[in-house]
Amino acid sequence: MEEILFLLSPSRWPVQLREPSTSEDAEFASILRTLKDSFDNAFTAMISFQTKNSERIFSTVMTYMPQDFRGTLIRQQKERSERNKQAEVDALVSSGGSIRDTYALLWKQQMERRRHLAQLGSATGVYKTLVKYLVGVPQVLLDFIRQINDDDGPMEEQRERYGPPLYSLTKMVIAIRVFLTLLWERYDTFKLSKDQMNLLSEAAIVYTSEFERFVTFISDVFANSPFFISADTAGILWSRDNEEYKEIIVQAGRTYEISLMVESENSYIAWDFSLMQGKISMDIGFSVEYINASGEKTLILPYRRYEADQGNFSTLMAGNYKLVWDNSYSTFFKKTLRYKVDCIAPVVEPDPEPEPLN
Repeated sequence: MEEILFLLSPSRWPVQLREPSTSEDAEFASILRTLKDSFDNAFTAMISFQTKNSERIFSTVMTYMPQDFRGTLIRQQKERSERNKQAEVDALVSSGGSIRDTYALLWKQQMERRRHLAQLGSATGVYKTLVKYLVGVPQVLLDFIRQINDDDGPMEEQRERYGPPLYSLTKMVIAIRVFLTLLWERYDTFKLSKDQMNLLSEAAIVYTSEFERFVTFISDVFANSPFFISADTAGILWSRDNEEYKEIIVQAGRTYEISLMVESENSYIAWDFSLMQGKISMDIGFSVEYINASGEKTLILPYRRYEADQGNFSTLMAGNYKLVWDNSYSTFFKKTLRYKVDCIAPVVEPDPEPEPLN
């Protein structure tokens, strides 16, 4: 479709159509502008479908993830990866890459997305460290995201069932592209009759309208497919009680500290805590500091009082990080602190495998 949009761009038209000198050329130029609008709309519908479907799958996966820093890290990993992919495409287009080159890159990126899904499901690759911390994620979800793109998996089943109508439309749009390509090459010696103009216009209208109808239909199919079940529907969301939280009583006038020795920069330190509340709402001071080898302290997270908090940050230096809960300001009330703290090594994408030598 992008190749047709390229051909329908006025700058690619034969000079006779860019600067029409006859009523026939002027009429055909008007028809071409209408066709370009139709193909633009169809292309927009396709991009919207791809974006929404990808986000729907990812959002479904995320409903199974613990709603704390671990799910956040996976989302951040995805967003960072998508930004890098888009920058790669933009750089190729800016350097004059062809449509064929662009689609080859997009296909490669799509295969990388499938590989990452499989890695998340099998706890390998960039997700090897993170999945270790995904307490409470049901195995059925990990199996689903590992197998979704298998040769006999659910996506292939959808392609076999609903692909043929799309393949017929693909043949039609290829015929339109070939016709326009040949017409532009021979426009000096071959002029379309009015009937031929109308036939081209009708073919384009049929294709774009049927394509948009198919995209709307297949969007509904994917939105309601039985394998896109939510965690609530599956009934297997695990409560926080099933996760590895600890409890400690911080006496009045005291503090409670946890030290984490971080071995490499760009590690993640993350926490999730809350106070067990009674009739009176309680809070507790919390701060994070870095202590270097000589004992000097650097404040990372300023002191503040919370009833509950959840957060994480990426370390800039290796060394000792101390998380401090402060109840020293309280004269009478002890606080029951329920918390979870983790230090996660850097999550990095592996180097791409070298291309095989021909």
